[in-house]
Amino acid sequence: MSADPMTALAMTGATTIVAAMATSAWQTTRAGTARLFNRGGHDLPAIEAQLDGDADIVAEDDDTDGARQDLVGPWRRRLTALLREHPEVEAELRALVDEARGELAPAQQNWIQHITAHQGLAAGTMGDHSSVTIHYHSAPEHQHPASPPPPATPAPGPGAAPAPRAPHDPR
Repeated sequence: MSADPMTALAMTGATTIVAAMATSAWQTTRAGTARLFNRGGHDLPAIEAQLDGDADIVAEDDDTDGARQDLVGPWRRRLTALLREHPEVEAELRALVDEARGELAPAQQNWIQHITAHQGLAAGTMGDHSSVTIHYHSAPEHQHPASPPPPATPAPGPGAAPAPRAPHDPR
């Protein structure tokens, strides 16, 4: 299953923005992201406050990678909505991604996401230079849904021969 190009770009943008949080690339990425959303009609102080708050979460969390992973989804949604409403910002988002990646250390450009599926299908994408590992666990045998009952035997139609009787059948 492949995502449309705008959804993929939104995911790449989101992973790049959060990867830059609490790094030397943050100020450039923050300014570019704020400009991008402001061109899309968003209130500049509000978007800057959101960016700063999220960057603080990453900086203050003992698990910075986990904090970043938690923030990817909301930023992907924001970027997807922005691209839908204002497709003209696509080139600017691509330029922002390229610029931010150029400032990030190579280790900060690569992300690994682990996905676990329980009785279902799971898929993930994190953007370019990322890997996704999918683990599938089936439910223990006693938790599997019961097999459907066999189909009912239709009643014989008019003129059909009666069903044979068993020797002890009192019909």
